[in-house]
Amino acid sequence: MNPITLLGLAAAFCTTVSFLPQAIKTIRTRDTSGISLSMYGLFTFGTLLWLLFGLFTSNIPVTAANGVTLIFALIILVYKIKYH
Repeated sequence: MNPITLLGLAAAFCTTVSFLPQAIKTIRTRDTSGISLSMYGLFTFGTLLWLLFGLFTSNIPVTAANGVTLIFALIILVYKIKYH
């Protein structure tokens, strides 16, 4: 694997893992009062678009990061809608 791909994978790991604490906190507390519905909706849609971009361009770091981030973002978004 080339150094640029490794750099992308490291960046993908950092940005994706950063969502884990928020997702865990939201699942445990069901408290979404500090989360903007419009921001998270737009963010989730943007993450889906990045995932599609990664798939269409065969970019492994972009695909991996946004696939996992989309799952976390959808969890938080669903909780925001369900427990508003």
